[in-house]
Amino acid sequence: MPPQQKSPVYVLGVGMTKFVKPRGKIDYNELGYEAGIKAMLDAHITYDDVDQGVACYCYGDSTSGQRVFYQFGMTAIPIHNTNNNCATASTGLVLARNTIAYGGADCVLVVGFEKMMPGSLSSHWQDRTDPIEKTIDMKHKLRAATKAPMAAQLYATAAEEYMNKYGAEPDDFAEIARINHEHSQRNPYSQFRDVYTRDQILQSPRVDGVLTKLQCCPTSDGGAAAVLVSQAFLDARPELKSQAILIAGQSMLTDPANTFDGSALNLIGHRLSARCAQTALQEANTRIEQIKLVELHDCFSVAEMIWIDALGLSEPGKAHEFVRQGKNTYGGQVVINPSGGLISKGHPLGATGLAQCAELVWQLRGWANNRLVESISVALAHNLGMGGAGVVTVYKRADGKLNRRVENAEVAKITGLGYNPAVEARGFTKAQAELVRSRSNSSHWALGDTQSKVEARF
Repeated sequence: MPPQQKSPVYVLGVGMTKFVKPRGKIDYNELGYEAGIKAMLDAHITYDDVDQGVACYCYGDSTSGQRVFYQFGMTAIPIHNTNNNCATASTGLVLARNTIAYGGADCVLVVGFEKMMPGSLSSHWQDRTDPIEKTIDMKHKLRAATKAPMAAQLYATAAEEYMNKYGAEPDDFAEIARINHEHSQRNPYSQFRDVYTRDQILQSPRVDGVLTKLQCCPTSDGGAAAVLVSQAFLDARPELKSQAILIAGQSMLTDPANTFDGSALNLIGHRLSARCAQTALQEANTRIEQIKLVELHDCFSVAEMIWIDALGLSEPGKAHEFVRQGKNTYGGQVVINPSGGLISKGHPLGATGLAQCAELVWQLRGWANNRLVESISVALAHNLGMGGAGVVTVYKRADGKLNRRVENAEVAKITGLGYNPAVEARGFTKAQAELVRSRSNSSHWALGDTQSKVEARF
């Protein structure tokens, strides 16, 4: 077990860009800048308040984080660059939280960004051992190789095991995708906002096994950010306490030995996810039955089915019955991925965990009022990277009260932006950006034309 956290840590501000198809039109420094400025505006801080920075990305050269953060100011603070596959952004949150909890900082800005290549994920390095080589070898022992992308093969193999073991049907996986696409129409940041019937999902092009195209997350460009602060930092700003969201429990683990026990479910992270959830819930003093809102890592519809089981939302082996009964959407037991999830919102690897954080913060504040999960005070995020790393985070309202719907006009006044960022994916002006960029150590040379490029998109 990890040592007891020394002090509480809060999410004070969040920000996101739209998630879009990777067409090479928006560079990573613009994505990071937009998300970071929005998070600081939301937190009502300046970059001079930030003690450390954490940059989260998978596809980019070393020190890309500095290239992004220097646009906010050149204050000489430590900037950490982190890469942990699909769990990269949540890993950044863990690093920031631990730094604050153990007294290393009072305010940390975490920015995730990703500029991806079109098409399926593939290794960029052909002259060295693939880090998931052993995972791939085990997959091939369980099921013959196909022409599908490796990630799809891994999850299709897990789907076969789940169906054979528990009796799920292809319709059950398609229903998960249908729900996530339906949810996404209300999220202005989603890459896709189209709604499909279950038949349309089943009839979309076959990828591998039970998986069709509309059951797979797309590659995406995008950015997201969060400002994490200590109790002392928050106490010095009592006017902001109503918007602060407590990180009540958090667990980051890597694969246990039984990952390679011959189970396709464990190979993709079932046991890892279960252990992460148990640890995070225990720290948060929360039972899974109390969780009514979840953002989880649905890179494929199969993944969501397996995580429903692993997180303990359903009885073991009963996740497909859970889905059949409509327990994973509004009116059910728990709303899963009101954002649309990875399947529909998109999956820029370095930003995904922070996008989950933003959605849950907006929900717990009551700002996501066009898709609000009402009367809750706690929510859970699950993020998993193959190779591997799992992160589960439990968020709670700091005041312990149930959330209530906050009207857009009221949110617009709170933010000072003139709109509600939870329901409108808009930008900011140069004047607004100057409110949060460093007052004494800004570099116009480092910023260049990024501000004008970001403004031009809105």
